[in-house]
Amino acid sequence: MPNGPLSLPARLYLLAWDTARREVTEPARLPALVRAGALAELAQRGLLIDDEGIATPLDLDSRSGDAVLDGLLELVSESCPHGWRTWVTLRARHTLDAVREQLVAEGVLRAEKRRVLGVFPSVEHVLDDAARVDVLHREARQILDGPAPAEDVPRPAATAVALASAAGLLPGADDRRVEHLALRAGTPAPALDGILRALRTTLTESAPTPSYTRGG
Repeated sequence: MPNGPLSLPARLYLLAWDTARREVTEPARLPALVRAGALAELAQRGLLIDDEGIATPLDLDSRSGDAVLDGLLELVSESCPHGWRTWVTLRARHTLDAVREQLVAEGVLRAEKRRVLGVFPSVEHVLDDAARVDVLHREARQILDGPAPAEDVPRPAATAVALASAAGLLPGADDRRVEHLALRAGTPAPALDGILRALRTTLTESAPTPSYTRGG
């Protein structure tokens, strides 16, 4: 993964890191942000479809080939039907934990075992590839602030920037530019545009106060 394409949930997880502070920005929104990215990618791939507002697997046998995305597909398949906004937060830490495990396996993160109060075992995730994250941040700012028309931005990148902006990770973004990127992310299917709007609304409504924590 360090030398290949990142999935949307992995890209959003890394965009949440502040490499100068070695901390995660907006930690309270992190599970929802990563889950929203996974839902968006599955919808863009056509593996999750919209059935009158319900997130529905295309079929029970479809797989993406990505462990994080396939884990979410399995969870949706085995659960009661829910709308997109519910799935942004419902058991969202499962997807966050899966992304962390994936990034640890690929050497982007390092998992350090700790003990809380000297007694309770805990794991802190440390960023090992800050340069990778800095590149992602530069690319996101270029997409937001650069001259390229939104329709020329690759759809995965437009989706990542639209969702990251909704979560407060890209301050100072022009609202009209973000809307244009969201429209780009939602093409070509009208249902996908509605899905992304539901995901962005849920992210915007969650955890309004900026904060930082170590270990993401």
